Amino acid sequence: MTANPILLQKKYSRVIECFAKQQGLSLDAALDFFYHSQVYQLIRDGVSDMHCMSDMYLAEELKQEYSDKIKNSK
Repeated sequence: MTANPILLQKKYSRVIECFAKQQGLSLDAALDFFYHSQVYQLIRDGVSDMHCMSDMYLAEELKQEYSDKIKNSK
């Protein structure tokens, strides 16, 4: 199932804002990470109806992906 593109854009902005607050990142840094993340690709491609998950859940998924990226870069 695919979501309305306008609704997806609003969803993205809420998730990015939540993620930025959680991680203490600027909105620009959070935006950049989001659009290069696996989470974004899953939502965009409609995999497992990820767009139906709560904003907080998706922000937590981003947090996990971000933590993994930080660990792997060391």
